[in-house]
Amino acid sequence: MPNQLRLNSPEGNLENYFISEYWLIDQYVGDTLWSWGFNGNGFLGDNTTISRSTPVTTLAGGTNWKQVACATQHTAAIKTDGTLWTWGSNSSLGNNTSDLNNRVTPITTFAGGTDWKQVACGHTHTAAIKTDGTLWAWGSECALGNNITTKTNKSTPVTTIAGGTNWKQVACGNGFTSAIKTDGTLWTWGANNAGQLGDNTTTQRYTPVTTFAGGTNWKQVDCGRLLGTSVAAIKTDGTLWTWGFNNAGQLGDNTAIQRNTPVTTFAGGTNWKQVSCGQNHTAAIKTDGTLWVCGNNGSGKLGNNTIIVQSTPVTTFAGGTNWKQVGVGADHTVAIKTDGTLWIWGSNGVGRLGDNTAITKSTPVTTFAGGSNWKQVSSAYQTVAVTSGTDPTFFIT
Repeated sequence: MPNQLRLNSPEGNLENYFISEYWLIDQYVGDTLWSWGFNGNGFLGDNTTISRSTPVTTLAGGTNWKQVACATQHTAAIKTDGTLWTWGSNSSLGNNTSDLNNRVTPITTFAGGTDWKQVACGHTHTAAIKTDGTLWAWGSECALGNNITTKTNKSTPVTTIAGGTNWKQVACGNGFTSAIKTDGTLWTWGANNAGQLGDNTTTQRYTPVTTFAGGTNWKQVDCGRLLGTSVAAIKTDGTLWTWGFNNAGQLGDNTAIQRNTPVTTFAGGTNWKQVSCGQNHTAAIKTDGTLWVCGNNGSGKLGNNTIIVQSTPVTTFAGGTNWKQVGVGADHTVAIKTDGTLWIWGSNGVGRLGDNTAITKSTPVTTFAGGSNWKQVSSAYQTVAVTSGTDPTFFIT
């Protein structure tokens, strides 16, 4: 099974590892899935549409969850047995139905199978990679890369027109998709109104194209969640590149200018390890364990104890050199430290910070659940996270 890893220390040389939207690890114990925040479409998976201000488990329960992803309308997760589960708005679940009824508990996709490796959620579509390296997508046709130009919905997984068995990591945004192959090339397709495909145009693409920057050394990519149309990616040389919409300085290049081709952040550097994009802010971690944020700072979602927009990366108020993974949502940010604690900040509407209050926080706080065994997290209007037992492995989003 290619491109899998087991990472037991956050201090390793990440250039030698497979980095995806999440770290993908095959063996671990006690992996419980928790969710909190907005639950309008049932995407907390607890068989209700009641928003939660403290973490709850899905109705499916279990201790064998491996990786989770979420977007504005739905959630998707993979178990250790390789099965893929989705819930929330039925338009993006891939269950071969077209009714408008939300699914408030996890269900499997129509494709079935026990060989799913990584999944990503966009605003109205989903994409996932299997252990054989094939890439599958479903939901809004224009973002699937299958050369369909009509604004219809695909209710079952399909492969991209590019085909291939060498897809390594995929990320989904608002009507567009980005993916990296095992050869290090970066491919994008779908909506391109803000230059988010990075091909030096604003032309929508219905089949995969490479970015204007080219190259065979792309390591990790992430796309703006919710209605976001920005992209950030890290190369194997540790440089961080951004492109697309830049109204709030979320590209970190010290401007508010839209970029149709990849540019480096103002901070520069060759030690970037992991990046996450939200609707209009970005967060990234360096190999020294420091956490950096830029973009819109409404509700204090940059965590630097202000609400001032930042067009260049700054550190959070919490500081520290032990940040391990960060996930960016609509108006909040969540991150895990190397000690397994989970920290969250920004807007607390509908309980998305999980601290049993509705009070906005401009500096990092822990969730009501506490704990030191958080392993992987994803966020949108809601937050979903996986905890582990005694296993020291972890995920990056």
